[in-house]
Amino acid sequence: MIRDEGVRRMVALIIIVGMVGSVALAGIASYYASSSPDGLESVAQQQGFADSAQDSASSDSPLADYGVEAVSDERLSVGLAGVIGVGVTALVAFALFLLLGSRSRQARSADVKPDPRG
Repeated sequence: MIRDEGVRRMVALIIIVGMVGSVALAGIASYYASSSPDGLESVAQQQGFADSAQDSASSDSPLADYGVEAVSDERLSVGLAGVIGVGVTALVAFALFLLLGSRSRQARSADVKPDPRG
């Protein structure tokens, strides 16, 4: 737990700026990412076994193929998928930080022994 108010504000500012930057990159820059095949797909094409590929189990998911299935505008679909990905990743990360932080606080408080002198 951060006790110094100045440090707390600085940490909050860093988190907010990082999230805004991540959302902006995911929402705007993701549309301009290369449409060329990724490394694995490229090697499969070069080696001649790309046609034998099968869809993954999640190919019918709402966020399959770097887009949101329900959105017909490609630019908006890709940007929204990026923003959703950043949001989900941030939620999982913050949940883990809270969980692990509370465990370490509990461990530290269990290590503190009362002063026998009173």
